[in-house]
Amino acid sequence: MKRRDFLKTLGVGTATVAGAALAGCDNDNKPAGKQPGEMTMRVNPNNGDRVSILGYGMMRLPTVDSQGSAREDGEAEIDQEMVNRQVDYAIEHGVNYFDTSPAYCRGRSEHCTGIALSRHPRDKYLIATKLSNFSPETWSHEAGVEMFRNSLRELQVDYIDYMLLHGIGMGKDGMAEFEARYIDNGILNYLIEQKQKGTIRNLGFSYHGDIAVFDRALQMHDRGEVHWDFVQIELNYLDWKHAKEINPRNTNAVYLYDELDRRDIPAVIMEPLLGGRLSHLPEPLAKRLLSLDPEASVASWAFRYAGTRPRVLTVLSGMTLMEHLIDNVATYSPLVPLTDEELAMLEKLGSDLVSYHTVPCNDCKYCMPCPYGIDIPAIFIHYNKCLSEGAVPDVAERPGQGQALHGDAKASISDNYRRARRDFLIGVDRAVPRMRQADKCIGCGQCSPHCPQRIDIPRELHRISDVIEQIKRNP
Repeated sequence: MKRRDFLKTLGVGTATVAGAALAGCDNDNKPAGKQPGEMTMRVNPNNGDRVSILGYGMMRLPTVDSQGSAREDGEAEIDQEMVNRQVDYAIEHGVNYFDTSPAYCRGRSEHCTGIALSRHPRDKYLIATKLSNFSPETWSHEAGVEMFRNSLRELQVDYIDYMLLHGIGMGKDGMAEFEARYIDNGILNYLIEQKQKGTIRNLGFSYHGDIAVFDRALQMHDRGEVHWDFVQIELNYLDWKHAKEINPRNTNAVYLYDELDRRDIPAVIMEPLLGGRLSHLPEPLAKRLLSLDPEASVASWAFRYAGTRPRVLTVLSGMTLMEHLIDNVATYSPLVPLTDEELAMLEKLGSDLVSYHTVPCNDCKYCMPCPYGIDIPAIFIHYNKCLSEGAVPDVAERPGQGQALHGDAKASISDNYRRARRDFLIGVDRAVPRMRQADKCIGCGQCSPHCPQRIDIPRELHRISDVIEQIKRNP
């Protein structure tokens, strides 16, 4: 990789952090120091499955454009050859849990995952997929059954190791949608029957949003209506105690984990990096971690945090690039659990991160496609990156706004502001084509109901558009 591309992969925003990050890498861009040993495995108490603590999330598969250049654009063609290579590396290094869905990669993830995994013996991998019936057109019993059967075909298997109800609690009325998607149509009963037949080995659900739905599902478990073999939740050092603070409609991970722990239900962890936000920390926060261990990536701290708690069965990561996979395998081969002091340090870092007011977007792309062509995730991810790097010019502090400065001092500040303004506006246009930027949002609201983080997407787009417009008008 070119040095610039490698820095982008690391999420490095300044020369200072870049130097510290590169000091811990060899010529192959692999983390220096300890080479991967044996992958840490966790045992599923329900059936004795030995599950790798690192799970491969097949949501953000590598893609190529028509010229063969690497891209991370969900609309581009999936690079099946690279998917195969990364799956081979993962299995070779002990990863055996692969998580996909009919909804991932615009419906292509299961197919590509099936191709890559079918090249290996069936006992070398565990497949997790989901009943992703988000659209009302898929809420009938017949549609749900066909979706499940199609997953078996696409994945080229006779049974699913870990089957999930996908994203319960999402939508404007989480409880009503839970009932319509899984209860009223008999789909949950159908999945229970498939488990009894052996077509499903473990049955669980992934949770986003309405806490009443999470509690309802666990009450069903308590009453013996269904046995949840595992539950997938979002857990990281920011969401542990601050998820609700960032968005009042979310639930702190400490509550979710504790409810599973007291029922002895294994937890599968999603979003340990919050869509990459915890690997793209603001420079002052990143420096804290780099000062503790210059050879450890910023992301590795978040992965260790997610894997340290004993009820965690596996931690999912959407590893688009081989460099992500190599680093994560090294982190978990073996996992070195965090000390109590390190856990407290990361939770304090999460508290400090809240003050940066980033948009809580995880780049899942559930909001896409926008009917008006707006690239919603790209806008949020780039804006968060600018905030984290201190690259959003403060119009209120530009020269002439109440500063008692004269001569060279004023000229120096003026030059700095102009450079920051120019770089910011050029960066916006490079990250997102102009016809797909935030100012094109008409506020139709079609995107918000699909967001697992329950972001008021039009409001955030308009806020970002206002910031950009203000900077444009104040040279």
